[in-house]
Amino acid sequence: MSTVSPHIRDSSLGGDDPAAVAGRSPRQLVWMRFRDDRAALVGLGVLILLGLIAIFAGVISRYLAGHGPKELFQLAMTDEFGLPLGPNAEFFFGADSVGRDLFVRVLYGARTSLLIAGVATGVAVVIGTVLGLLAGYYGRFADTVISRITDVLLSIPYLLFALGVAAACNTTKEGCLGGLVEPGIPFVVFVIAIFTWPAVTRIVRAETLSLREREFVSAARVLGASDLRIVLSEILPNLVAPVIVFATLLIPQAILFEAALSFLGVGVPPSQAPSWGQMLREAAGLFQDAWWIMVFPGVFLLATTLAFNLVGDGLRDALDPRTDR
Repeated sequence: MSTVSPHIRDSSLGGDDPAAVAGRSPRQLVWMRFRDDRAALVGLGVLILLGLIAIFAGVISRYLAGHGPKELFQLAMTDEFGLPLGPNAEFFFGADSVGRDLFVRVLYGARTSLLIAGVATGVAVVIGTVLGLLAGYYGRFADTVISRITDVLLSIPYLLFALGVAAACNTTKEGCLGGLVEPGIPFVVFVIAIFTWPAVTRIVRAETLSLREREFVSAARVLGASDLRIVLSEILPNLVAPVIVFATLLIPQAILFEAALSFLGVGVPPSQAPSWGQMLREAAGLFQDAWWIMVFPGVFLLATTLAFNLVGDGLRDALDPRTDR
């Protein structure tokens, strides 16, 4: 009878090769799971491209188109009836209702949408995280007050409220609240942040209620750590992943919110900055004669929101090891 030496190892299992048994950091594990999601990678690529377009919109328009977003070309890009002309070799997306280069305006519209959505979501995440931590960790009176405020804000039809606030803040150059909320981009950011932070607060509160009962929080409390230290060192780091995922899903909602406000005429003024919602509003009465005014901004709006949702879904699956892929 032959025996097998216990010292012989199967080479297919990696043997003594350190690379075969090297551990991976949490970041590496997240990236491995994320890169397996092809849809999320495509969405990430689209977002990177849109980010570059937003950053270098001025450079692209200067060297590729040769003019800015507010220059008029009524003689060259409108017909004898005053209708805009379609795409050609010089004006890639055609002209808008008054003869401006739609390609350049779409590029600047990407900057406007991403800027407003990013700032508004950032403000909402900060407010929602702070209030959610207070409600979830301390409970009782703080939880009751904050929860009731979030319930009230979530029950308000935000679009109607935005129209009412716009009527009050856009009537004068000073805006409202003593000039704190001015017409234009600051107003849109203000409105979006108001109706976004309650959702963040609910997510953070629910996670905090679960985390404060964990063993590591109890151990920190027994060791004499203060409430502030427990919140900042033990609870907050465990909230980063769900907050990031939720923020990536809030940004496309903010982009659509801004587009809706601009479409209704209470968002970003045309004199301040181009907006995809403005372009869709202008195209409403000209779609049958100038389809390009609606199609190109609409495609960019659709691609942006879809890309953010794909990346958000991919991050959610990558950050949650319990997800079945």
